[in-house]
Amino acid sequence: MSKFIDLHVLQTVPPSCINRDDTGSPKTAVYGGVVRARVSSQSWKHAMREAFPDHMPEFYKGSRTKLIVPMVREQIEKIAGEKGISVESPEKLARAVLTTAGLKLKEDSNLGTDALFFMSAGQAHALAELALKNPDAAKDKKAAQEALRSNPSVDMALFGRMVADDKSLNYDAAAQVAHAISTHGVHTEYDYFTAVDDRSKEDSSGAGHIGTVEFASSTMYRYATVNMTELFMSVGEGLSDAVSAFVKAFIHSMPTGKQNTFANRTLPDMVYVTIRDDQPVNLSGAFEKAVRMGNEGYVSASIERLAQYAETVYTEFAAPPAAAFVLGADIKDARRVKEPELLEELEKITEEYRKTGGGR
Repeated sequence: MSKFIDLHVLQTVPPSCINRDDTGSPKTAVYGGVVRARVSSQSWKHAMREAFPDHMPEFYKGSRTKLIVPMVREQIEKIAGEKGISVESPEKLARAVLTTAGLKLKEDSNLGTDALFFMSAGQAHALAELALKNPDAAKDKKAAQEALRSNPSVDMALFGRMVADDKSLNYDAAAQVAHAISTHGVHTEYDYFTAVDDRSKEDSSGAGHIGTVEFASSTMYRYATVNMTELFMSVGEGLSDAVSAFVKAFIHSMPTGKQNTFANRTLPDMVYVTIRDDQPVNLSGAFEKAVRMGNEGYVSASIERLAQYAETVYTEFAAPPAAAFVLGADIKDARRVKEPELLEELEKITEEYRKTGGGR
């Protein structure tokens, strides 16, 4: 039986431009006939991946890069140095084992692929060991592909990997992250700024530079879900650590766009976590009708709207969650906890799931 962890977050950001479009404007979306502030899932997932090393060893974070030849070459040099093996051309050996695995490398470059490729440190290490095994080991396609399939990083298991060259190397994502949208309508504003030339003459007039930057502020609804079954199949005994890292990164991360200008690093106003045995349930419908502007802000009204919508959904359309926890608010049938308690409860749930072999 599949089991899902749904995360619902309400978070307020002050004047900011954390995710821009191709014109430099804050990203938006029309929802319920109203323009909303938006932060793309790609942007927030990148911020989460950058936060993973804060919650688990760096070795468990993968690299999305074209520079896969240097990744494997460095591991070959490291292993060869540790074992006292002489290698005439580590780079040539790295290219050979990657090509054997079915990846198309640039012929005139030592970098690697045309497209970004997701590889974990464990996979680079496994390929290096295979290449050093014996002269013919790098020609073993089955072994090379097994090295690329095994030892996924936690972020690879969570967010997936797509390989156009060979679909057998793909990883299905165990997590899905929605675009964050404001619970209310927004209007983009403009900051007109000037910069002073520190070396200009005292009697000179005018600014050294003049410009504008667009920004907006909003209370956002953020949603993500983790398929515990899929994640368990990829990380096995690391299930609890993977879930904990995902939850902490989802709560604490923030995309870095224009952060030096706006210092918009905030934490959530409310976090609502549900454990479901049937399917993930996104509660964005609570805000299809935009929360109206008032002199008491948007947070309390957004929390009330979310709680009411969740009760309706669980009564009329879907089964209530198997367990529910909430931080920063009160929601019917959800246990109010602080973050350490939430993580403890999730660890108990994931450990029980792992011990029963994924609910089987």
